[in-house]
Amino acid sequence: MTTPIGTMDAVVYHGRGDVRVERRPIPIATEGQALVRVLRSGICGTDATEWKSGPIIFPIDRVHPNSGHTGPLVIGHEFVGEIVDLPGGPVDGLGVGAHVASGAGVSCGECDRCREGRTNLCARYVTHGLNADGGLAEYVAVETSTLVPIPEGCSLDDAGVAQPLAVGLHAARRAGARDGDRVILFGAGAIGTFILAGLVSLVDADITVVDFAGERLERAQRLGATRTVPVDDDLVATLRSVVGPGGADVVIEATGAPGQLSVALDLVRQGGTILGVGLPSAHQDLDVHRLVMNEVTIVTTVAHVCAEDLAPALEILASTDLGDELVEAVFPLPEAPHQIERLARGEIRGKVLFDPTRSS
Repeated sequence: MTTPIGTMDAVVYHGRGDVRVERRPIPIATEGQALVRVLRSGICGTDATEWKSGPIIFPIDRVHPNSGHTGPLVIGHEFVGEIVDLPGGPVDGLGVGAHVASGAGVSCGECDRCREGRTNLCARYVTHGLNADGGLAEYVAVETSTLVPIPEGCSLDDAGVAQPLAVGLHAARRAGARDGDRVILFGAGAIGTFILAGLVSLVDADITVVDFAGERLERAQRLGATRTVPVDDDLVATLRSVVGPGGADVVIEATGAPGQLSVALDLVRQGGTILGVGLPSAHQDLDVHRLVMNEVTIVTTVAHVCAEDLAPALEILASTDLGDELVEAVFPLPEAPHQIERLARGEIRGKVLFDPTRSS
């Protein structure tokens, strides 16, 4: 296949409320990278937050210490596509023409955290679409270490949510739930749904999912929740009746809503685990005395470990209806700025994807 040259369409973040579709040079893959023709790319809450309140983590007005990027950024850290150039030749079963999903996060493989296998905490971590040019474009040059072949039976639409599912799967692992555990999961939005799918794939647990009444809870029920509980004034009493007087073995807080960690502490058993996933917008108070005296473990989670989570995420998508449940629509690339604005306004319930090969 001839390496493409020239320019491409790309979705570029310039600042708060300023996302544009621009012509950019097609990137050139270097040793250790592949040039990928993007076939599906997604957006997430991070992109929406940056549109609404940023730049916060996007290095628009500063130099990122690991990637060196500064200025307008091609966004998109959830993408799949076809390898069209591989300067170093085939590697790990990947060759030109292969359809692949990317984890987007690039780790050094040499620092202390990488040697522990916690590549998501790499001292020199770089994520395409967050602090280096990403995949909401026709092409992206990305490290081969982030790429996993898309298995047979997994459609491009399904594979398009593999990266966020890998994040949910990593969170489910961090929760440490075991067969027979009583688990409460707060939040049935996109990330909560991915965590639920991860839990269902890992353990045979009693899982109660909590959110506002409506389609999110209906989806959670279809995807394997033991039960769903809508938010109301009697929520804590209802949940205590569900998990029993001893409390839940694991409580997962995936909303970031004010006061939710305190609610989790009210519901977890002695010696149990709270997993913090949601990012609160303000300081949170927590009864540390109670936390210590009940020997409760608080665990947190961020991103995913590509080598551990991305391939299993693709297998889940290939063998379940999760993609159908979550993907609301696939748009051409020029729709991206409008859809990011919709996401920031809370108008999108699941995931929307973009197909850069479509003109309309």
